[in-house]
Amino acid sequence: MPEFFEPASHLAAIAAWVAGAVAIAYAIGLGLSWTVQRLGRRSAIVRDIVQLTRRPVRATLVVIAVSATVRRVADPESSWRGWFDHLLVIALVGTITWLLASLVMVAERRAIDRFAGGDAGLTDADRHRRKIRTQVTTLRRLVIAVVVVLGGAAALMTFPSFSDIGKTLFASAGVLSVVAGLAAQTSLGAAFAGIQIAFSDAIRVGDVVVLEEEWGRIEEITLTYVVVHLWDERRLVLPCTYFTTTPFQNWTRNATELLGTAELDVDFTVPFDEMRAELDRLLHANPLWDERVGVLQVTDAVDGYVRVRMLVSAPNAGALFDLRCDVREGMVNWLQREHPGALPRRRIEHQSGRDDTSRSSAAPRRDRQADSGLFSGTPEAERRGRAFDQPDDRDRDLVRVRYDGG
Repeated sequence: MPEFFEPASHLAAIAAWVAGAVAIAYAIGLGLSWTVQRLGRRSAIVRDIVQLTRRPVRATLVVIAVSATVRRVADPESSWRGWFDHLLVIALVGTITWLLASLVMVAERRAIDRFAGGDAGLTDADRHRRKIRTQVTTLRRLVIAVVVVLGGAAALMTFPSFSDIGKTLFASAGVLSVVAGLAAQTSLGAAFAGIQIAFSDAIRVGDVVVLEEEWGRIEEITLTYVVVHLWDERRLVLPCTYFTTTPFQNWTRNATELLGTAELDVDFTVPFDEMRAELDRLLHANPLWDERVGVLQVTDAVDGYVRVRMLVSAPNAGALFDLRCDVREGMVNWLQREHPGALPRRRIEHQSGRDDTSRSSAAPRRDRQADSGLFSGTPEAERRGRAFDQPDDRDRDLVRVRYDGG
């Protein structure tokens, strides 16, 4: 057997020691979490630390226990020690990075509970809380990204050849900076747009927006994209640069109260005073109305119809949509029940076909014949004209004969 192979019994013993160390380290992690949670059960920050850091703490303890056990029981001259120790160092860097990221999440949760706690409602205080929540969440993502990058750099530093790679990179820094700048232009632009959105207060988590002809609510804001929860349960994912370059509607930017209209086309006989009274009754009976605006106006009267617009107000976009539907339905029911004659209808005036035909054909013929001098200018022409106005059977035959005869 080649000398670089370890005896099977020795490897089995090392594996047993490592397994025991892992079990002990994991048990210590469980005991540590239980103890800290018992001691700080009345502290919210301790509960958050225990909840968010227990897994990375246990993983760190396991890696430390395995590393200490291997160094104690394994032969330093073993062929596998080099790469295994290196692997343990990288794993330790990874678990510490995980732990630091978890502590950042603890800080985020504490900041939100203190400055942005409560429901994401519709008052000024609620809008301020949503603003703080958006900013804190964006900062947490940014800090975690920095921590991960530093952790990756620390892991790369464990490779002996990394310094040579670094020297090569720095030697060609001029060219690489240009290439990297061009390659990362879109990504960096999206990241900076995400930071700009978080701190410019253009949109916040929970805002009601209208974009791309869609109505929805801001559900999530990241460094690179924004998720919009649409009214029909779909999710619209847009890059952050969209909100810095494209106009959009924010219905809850400064206030949530909105105005809306419900329009009806009715007959000219509709009683407007009674219709206004019915609108007032419908609004006072509907809890969605905020009692700010309730107006009925006639906006148009063409093509045989009268267009009536009912302007109403509600505390938010969802309530406004439901209120408009309720008012429209209630007014239609009232018209059907109380004034069916005021429903839209078309009027058609019927006239006899003989009168229409004679009127439409006689007038042009008279005009043409008058222009030719047949019925004017001479006594005979005047007589023919009188005969044409009140023809009898004899005069009609005479006019026809003389006219045909020239």
